[in-house]
Amino acid sequence: MSRYSGAMEGGGPGFPFGGDPEDLLRGLREFAEQQAETVQEAQREQFATLTLNTAVELTAAALQQVSAQGGPDEQAVALRDAMRVLFPEAVALVSAARQGFMREG
Repeated sequence: MSRYSGAMEGGGPGFPFGGDPEDLLRGLREFAEQQAETVQEAQREQFATLTLNTAVELTAAALQQVSAQGGPDEQAVALRDAMRVLFPEAVALVSAARQGFMREG
């Protein structure tokens, strides 16, 4: 007799897999919870990466739209003015991305 046939016989009436049905359900539940945690972690990392990429792309695109006119001093002022608007937005996106990376499941 193989070691599996004993377990199959111990399954009780109507339960063909052997062992305790509650143990099997508990194991399946734990497995499902672990899989859900893995998926959530991957989703957080993907969100964080996309958010960082968005912050970089939006900042670069916005700076490319700045048409700084005049001499070096006027151009520097125009770029600083643009960054006063852009920087807080970029920081907010990076902060959201950081929270996505740091959040624990």
